[in-house]
Amino acid sequence: MDSISPGMLGCEWIIDAYGCDPDRLRDLEVMIGLCETIVEQLELHVVGKPVWHQFPGHAGVTGLYLLSESHLACHTYPEVRVATLNLYCCRWIQERPWNELLSEILGASHCDVVSLTRGRNANLNSSPSKESDR
Repeated sequence: MDSISPGMLGCEWIIDAYGCDPDRLRDLEVMIGLCETIVEQLELHVVGKPVWHQFPGHAGVTGLYLLSESHLACHTYPEVRVATLNLYCCRWIQERPWNELLSEILGASHCDVVSLTRGRNANLNSSPSKESDR
């Protein structure tokens, strides 16, 4: 399991998958399967029950997983063949083959992936600030 580094509070992955199969983006079971795969592969811990909403007609789905590490959210846009994912984690996650995973499950042709270090300048050894300092 990856650990947090001194001076950082976690990492955030922002993933946009393009050229996806619109039918898969509308399929709630496919999207649940994708998120469950991410949770399992990264050894994340779901808190409570994930929340999902399937929009009517030919629209997509949206889902949110509350994690003990933070959260995983996904939104699909079948009308433009795009899926977006956001994973925030309070521990570092090494680079993952997001393109391969999203190509396999959603039929994505390519992905834009951004990784951010969160709290990079946090002084983890300092005492908590007073409310008035925020």
